[in-house]
Amino acid sequence: MPAYSTGVVTNTRDFGTAASTIVLNVSNIDVADTTVTVKIIASVDSDTFYTAYVNGFVVPIGGYEVVTFMIAGNVAYEVQVSTDASSLGPAALVSVYGLDEFGNLVVSQGFAPEALTSIPAIML
Repeated sequence: MPAYSTGVVTNTRDFGTAASTIVLNVSNIDVADTTVTVKIIASVDSDTFYTAYVNGFVVPIGGYEVVTFMIAGNVAYEVQVSTDASSLGPAALVSVYGLDEFGNLVVSQGFAPEALTSIPAIML
């Protein structure tokens, strides 16, 4: 299963606008249903990280899924996502964006598919 990460994202007002919500967008481009697993790791103090969310869902052929996760109060976070793989290539296009408390995009916390880092797997 291909897996991707945002890397650790600094989420404080000292460096711009903090996100209160993370939006995960998935577009299934595979010839079959795609299973998606997401893990969000966060920290309230930049010293200790905890697993904030672990979630799984299925996106049907040609389907889209938009999932939101509350992240307010955390000064750092990382989003890891894995999808099923077919022999034809990636099963889905994935993007991750931070939104502030008013629902506005936090520009520095936007990860289009090409901005995500490939990782070996999600450690559950």
